[in-house]
Amino acid sequence: MKATQYEGNKTFSVIEKEIEAPTKGEVRIKVAYSGVCGTDVHIYHGMMDKRVAMPLTIGHEMSGVIDAVGKGVTDYKVGDKVVVRPLDDRLVKDSDKGFNHICENLKFIGIDSPGSMQQYWNVPEFVLHKLRDETDLKLAALIEPLSVATHDVRRSGLVAGETAVVLGGGPIGLLVAMVAKEIGANVIVSEVNEKRVSKAKSLGLHAVNPMKVDLVEYVKEQTDNRRADVVFEVAGVQAALDVMCEVAGIRGRILMVAIHGQKKEVDLFKFFWKELSLIGARVYEKEDYEKSIALITANELPFEEMITDVQPLSNIQKVFENIDNNPDGMKVLMDCQL
Repeated sequence: MKATQYEGNKTFSVIEKEIEAPTKGEVRIKVAYSGVCGTDVHIYHGMMDKRVAMPLTIGHEMSGVIDAVGKGVTDYKVGDKVVVRPLDDRLVKDSDKGFNHICENLKFIGIDSPGSMQQYWNVPEFVLHKLRDETDLKLAALIEPLSVATHDVRRSGLVAGETAVVLGGGPIGLLVAMVAKEIGANVIVSEVNEKRVSKAKSLGLHAVNPMKVDLVEYVKEQTDNRRADVVFEVAGVQAALDVMCEVAGIRGRILMVAIHGQKKEVDLFKFFWKELSLIGARVYEKEDYEKSIALITANELPFEEMITDVQPLSNIQKVFENIDNNPDGMKVLMDCQL
């Protein structure tokens, strides 16, 4: 079978290896599609070389069909369509307070252990989520990033009728906006890249470029001066941190989606003055996956428009090079059987 390997120095290889039988408690998945996520791009750029044991098959946004089951597997059978929730929480402790998805010793499959960018992938049964027979496997490869979005929206407490401002119109930002709109919120996406602004509008979202309009004044105009009930910070840049407290209304909730690897300035006075809440969000829980599976299976939102390109697994090097050269793109999938 074909498997890809990240070797460091912005280099991937494609190798041939034996198809392995699943061990006790495992299943073998014939991987259909594997999406490229921002974390995968960080790995490609060498930003996680201290964590990733090279050479390593990476990837965690995927869909596929069970090809074989190991001893002790009772809830899944050959032929089942599945996705993987790539969190290995077997080292959970009492001090984790039951929040297994963010436990201290959490291992992320596809980063800390081999991932989905290969034709066949053996994983433990407990990370699986079963799909319905009618689920489109191409769209199902979006379930992992969509689950990030459903988790973010759930953590924010956003409800129908409230106003949400999404700072950042990349793949996660637009998925957050789509989920927020689906529950009945009034959503405004703020994005500086004009092509992404156009993409957001094509998805039926309300989007503006803060380089062309005063975002704070715009949000005030759209909300009769109430401003946003919830702000999703997805951009991960200082400018977003500067404006998030301004666009949030009294007792607004700010949901920190972006990963800030270094300390940043935040206007804490605004938290005092308006009694704002800052909420962290990391990965997802089981219920977020089930919500995403339901959304993808229903296929009432324009998920197909989120897929920028589909490439053969054997083109992995070119895929990552093209992502560097095309920052306007959304979600690139790799067909893992080609």
